[in-house]
Amino acid sequence: MSRDPRVLTLALVAVGGAAGASARRAVGGALPGLWGTLAANVSGSLLLGVLLYEALRTDRMGDRTRTLLATGVLSSYTTYSTFMVETARAEPVVGVAYLLASYGLGIAAALVGRDLAARVDPRADREVRV
Repeated sequence: MSRDPRVLTLALVAVGGAAGASARRAVGGALPGLWGTLAANVSGSLLLGVLLYEALRTDRMGDRTRTLLATGVLSSYTTYSTFMVETARAEPVVGVAYLLASYGLGIAAALVGRDLAARVDPRADREVRV
């Protein structure tokens, strides 16, 4: 394999992307339509919150693992384009409710992820760098 770090990064994103797309397909098969997209985006927000705040608090995971998981897996698992298409196709009241629920639940999930990451290293002397 090449020693160029860009090649390794590309490989990590590609492998993670394949895994994330497969997981997203499974969620979509189990929960078709709006519910599957909402479930993927909210659970992806939760996991992204964990990854982000783990990096800020302990940084034990490392850049390669974070690249694989966040940029690879979770970027293909969460589906902003599907979210927008489904919102536009929905009846107006359903579309607005779906939009508000998606953003509200996504932000709440990221905050829960932040709290979960804090439990990894709960020492009070660890400050969160923002």
